[in-house]
Amino acid sequence: MFILMLEGQEDVTAADWLATAEAAERLGYDGFFTSDHYFSVVGAEGRGSLDAWGALCAIAARTSRLRLGTMVSPVTFRPPAVLAKLALTADGISGGRVELGIGTGWHDTEHRRFGLPFPPFAERLEMLAEQAEIIRRLTDGETVDFSGRHYTLEGARLLPRPANGRMPILFGGSAKPKAAALAARFADGYNLSSATPASVRAARQRLDAACEAIGRDPATLELSIMASLVVGTDDADYGRRAANYQRKALEPPEAGDDGTWVAGTPAQALERIAEFRAAGVQRFFLNLFDHRDLDMVELVATDVLPHAR
Repeated sequence: MFILMLEGQEDVTAADWLATAEAAERLGYDGFFTSDHYFSVVGAEGRGSLDAWGALCAIAARTSRLRLGTMVSPVTFRPPAVLAKLALTADGISGGRVELGIGTGWHDTEHRRFGLPFPPFAERLEMLAEQAEIIRRLTDGETVDFSGRHYTLEGARLLPRPANGRMPILFGGSAKPKAAALAARFADGYNLSSATPASVRAARQRLDAACEAIGRDPATLELSIMASLVVGTDDADYGRRAANYQRKALEPPEAGDDGTWVAGTPAQALERIAEFRAAGVQRFFLNLFDHRDLDMVELVATDVLPHAR
């Protein structure tokens, strides 16, 4: 499965959101996801952003097939019941196409600017454990009484239920042992960012061990990666597109270079996808940082995806 993804905090306008999502649906991508930030992750001043869940609700109403969701919504942004209600709203509009990605968050500058709490990582991991349990129970239709260190709910129930009966929950991060243990308990999928084939294999081993420790079949925990995407028709075209990324404060690799990007010519992109798949990746989140380059979205759809499926 191949999902197109945008970094919504890098000046993606409402028109950009809709145009890219509609192109993804028309061109045969399997889904359309977004990061969830209020400030540029490369520290660029003056870049606007829409709320991720507000944008997803609009996209849900304008598409009919794509899987939709966040990769990921930080635990520090919203109480679990609020996040669950937002996801359920988008799910209802979409007819059951939403997946909810959650994580500990990492962008300390963003938190300071907007007055959001940013406790140490160990505490954010505790928040993630509580949030995942609460969201799982609420979206499964339970009436929830919960008393934890970070959240307290009394007789909470959210209706309506997910359109397809159950909302998938995804975790994102590096799948270190503590996070892997939480994922084994609560997640339907785990997404790795900035991953190499070697780190994918190591993460898969940790996730498998965590599942086996609680008697869960590891095959039921899907492994995905988020890989930055830049593909050109040939070396010269790749160089032109890579230069655009550099102007956006990113440093793409040399075409075909080993690393974490799906980058280069279509043939080189296919080689990288095959390497990741051999390492255990089941789903690909292709991160389109140059969000107005719809020509590349089409190039990947016509010259890469048909051969990679």
